[in-house]
Amino acid sequence: MSANAAPISPARVAVIQFDPQVGLEHCDNNLCHGLQLAEQAVGEGANLIVLPELANTGYSFNTRAEAWAHAEALADGPSLKTWAAFARQHHVYLVAGFAERDGLKLYDSAVLFGPEGLLGHYRKAHLWNQEKLWFSPGNLGFPVFETPIGRIGLLICWDIWFPEVPRLLAMQGADIICGLNNWVWTPPPLFDASGRCMASYLTMTAAHVNNVHIAAANRIGSERGGRFLGCSLIAGTNGWPLGEIAGPEDQCILYADLDLSSARSAPIWNSLNDLPRDRRTDLYGSMLGYDLHPALPR
Repeated sequence: MSANAAPISPARVAVIQFDPQVGLEHCDNNLCHGLQLAEQAVGEGANLIVLPELANTGYSFNTRAEAWAHAEALADGPSLKTWAAFARQHHVYLVAGFAERDGLKLYDSAVLFGPEGLLGHYRKAHLWNQEKLWFSPGNLGFPVFETPIGRIGLLICWDIWFPEVPRLLAMQGADIICGLNNWVWTPPPLFDASGRCMASYLTMTAAHVNNVHIAAANRIGSERGGRFLGCSLIAGTNGWPLGEIAGPEDQCILYADLDLSSARSAPIWNSLNDLPRDRRTDLYGSMLGYDLHPALPR
């Protein structure tokens, strides 16, 4: 496709960076404020909108009982009904994170809604720090969801530190990966001389080596002694940010106009190399320990 050709799968992506606060007294405000920003993005032409991890509840739970009190069921949670109605009303695709209650288990989860309703559901596979005290590890694998605007994969925060996650999503044909994050302020050095944090570089690297767009939404602010570092971004298939990387403290919305299908169209780097073809899958499994437990003979 020539540089001047019309995009095949046009999408205007918006990543929303804001400050949801933990506490049942804040949940309605978190939900409303996130959707006010999403409505602003709709006004700017966005049709794929990404909110952060745990966007309706805040993050820093003190006990499992508190996490439970904030959690909602996928089928009938009030926040999920509100997000679904927003996507339907505005004819957009909305990605958001929530605490999910399923039976007696809790999950750190993400949902993808479109005008058609619920299109995607993911449970965080890699839990960070005290999340392990509240949530069960995700058990849905790493699915990619078909939508009219393209194939969308989801990951949550700490997942980006595990290169298998974006690789598995890309190998299933994801056109864009939406990362929902609560990247926290960790011991220094947190930022390099350019002001970028490691999470930004990991996102850029994952986009680069997998030839896939990644839209990463993080939160900002402080909560119960913890800080969140912003730095949301939208990375192109070459890994470089499309526009600015958000600052560590500012509420903002980032936008990028993408042809989502371009993630499928340019994997070859030169006449002799492209990443999918050059992978040595014959070596990786045994060296990484994936084949150490073969099935027992019948």
